[in-house]
Amino acid sequence: MGFNFNKSMVMLKILIVEDEQTAARRLERILGETGYPVEITGIIDSIEDTVNFLRFANKPDLILMDIHLADGSCFEIFNQVDVLIPVIFITAFDQYAINAFKVNSIDYLLKPVNRQELKNALDKFSRLQRPPASIYEVLKELSPSKTAWQKRFIIKAGNTHKAIETADIAMFYAEDKVVMLLTLGEDRYIVDQTLDRLETILDPGRFYRISRKVIIHDKAIKSISPYFRGKIKLDLVLRTPIEVIVSSEKSDLFKSWFEKG
Repeated sequence: MGFNFNKSMVMLKILIVEDEQTAARRLERILGETGYPVEITGIIDSIEDTVNFLRFANKPDLILMDIHLADGSCFEIFNQVDVLIPVIFITAFDQYAINAFKVNSIDYLLKPVNRQELKNALDKFSRLQRPPASIYEVLKELSPSKTAWQKRFIIKAGNTHKAIETADIAMFYAEDKVVMLLTLGEDRYIVDQTLDRLETILDPGRFYRISRKVIIHDKAIKSISPYFRGKIKLDLVLRTPIEVIVSSEKSDLFKSWFEKG
């Protein structure tokens, strides 16, 4: 899997899967500007050729992969061959982040990618070679790049639209088949996003999904206390329309996350 990588000593072998020649050459150029010693093992533009490469050629350490290829979606590659190599997805579209992190992805970058964003992704790959201090550190490293974290939400309010800064949001919660946004000022709005989608675009250092129905912002938490059957009850800095309970399955990970915040 190429995980014996040392930035200062070992050449990093990278496969580029990209159907736009200009974009592929640009990636090749800015890879050389990141400071990492890099060898491009191939530039491939289709699902078929990528599958054949991964089956029969020498395996690279890392793959940079566009989502829309000449003959379809890159996710078809993962249906045809076991991809045990870390992948950094690079695309012009943000709606595929959930699918990307269901496969062997370590980052998800939006085009046009600049040198610093790419270097940050390679730094993440390098850090993943070291044993993590905790499960929380693993989750943090595998989260989308900071550049993809949502800064604000445009919410429909009557006949107008309102910008809500992410820093001012206390929580998201599911209610009657819709997702609600609750601000720290106790304003409520409907959000046209699923909680699964929100998980991929919110800063994991600030937001945590405590149950199937709730994502909480650490700024909203005043204190925590034990609840029955291994659950945790959260006392918040604002009034909420629902009880905010951490499920027993997530209680240990939540405490680790909250302590690190």
